[in-house]
Amino acid sequence: MENLELQKIANEVRQDIVTAVHSAKSGHPGGSLGAADIFTYLYFEELKNIDPHDPKKPDRDRFVLSKGHCAPGLYSVLAERGYFPKEDLVTLRHVGSYLQGHPNMNDTPGVDMSTGSLGQGVSVACGMALAAKLSGESYHVYTLLGDGECEEGEVWEAAMFAGDKKLDNLTVIVDYNNLQIDGTLEEVNSPLPLDRKFESFRFHVISVADGNDFDQLRAAFREAAQIKGMPTAIICRTVKGKGVSYMENNCGWHGKAPNDEEYAQAMEELKKAGEALCQK
Repeated sequence: MENLELQKIANEVRQDIVTAVHSAKSGHPGGSLGAADIFTYLYFEELKNIDPHDPKKPDRDRFVLSKGHCAPGLYSVLAERGYFPKEDLVTLRHVGSYLQGHPNMNDTPGVDMSTGSLGQGVSVACGMALAAKLSGESYHVYTLLGDGECEEGEVWEAAMFAGDKKLDNLTVIVDYNNLQIDGTLEEVNSPLPLDRKFESFRFHVISVADGNDFDQLRAAFREAAQIKGMPTAIICRTVKGKGVSYMENNCGWHGKAPNDEEYAQAMEELKKAGEALCQK
């Protein structure tokens, strides 16, 4: 896809995120908005053999949302990709909805792993990648972590395992926005330097200066596809709350929903951004 088309889809994904979280009156908009471009690139450009009409296709690439609280972002891109109706996004977190607050592989089409407890998703992704190796399958496994999530010891146990097993069919993506629920990484418990840590666990590391830029994302994933004999970590600098002015770089929007007035402002900003893209 051309960048402009991807940008238009990402803008729709952002509108879906804000709409879903507003309807739920709870949820996690900040990280979901910041990772919207990563979600869009994965599902519309990168993941191979995925089929919304056959979500469990055996040879599909797998995606594990290790930072499971950003389910609104995953659900929104799945809806845009055609896994389920966009209209269902307004049922997020409602009683009886298949769109729970964290991904549930048993109920939601397109979700490859139930996640939520930070650190566990990347561990499962390692197991999936090893399973592919042992069974001679060619699918690739991608997982998205938060930078705050990298404070979890389990992340580094998984990294040690992936490096030791030479899982070159595993790509770990870190959403590095430098904010978590209680403040900046430095204020809470900094896991930095992420690049040198992953390198020490025998990963090929790619640093993306702007993880909200499709040219840079494309270059990173193309480089990752060439790596043999070791797993890859793509560390993407992103803007938490990207696309909504009052949410950008504001950790207060890590896990709360906009009220009616805030929702209206967010949607107005995103629709204007979408209109500007249509003029290009």
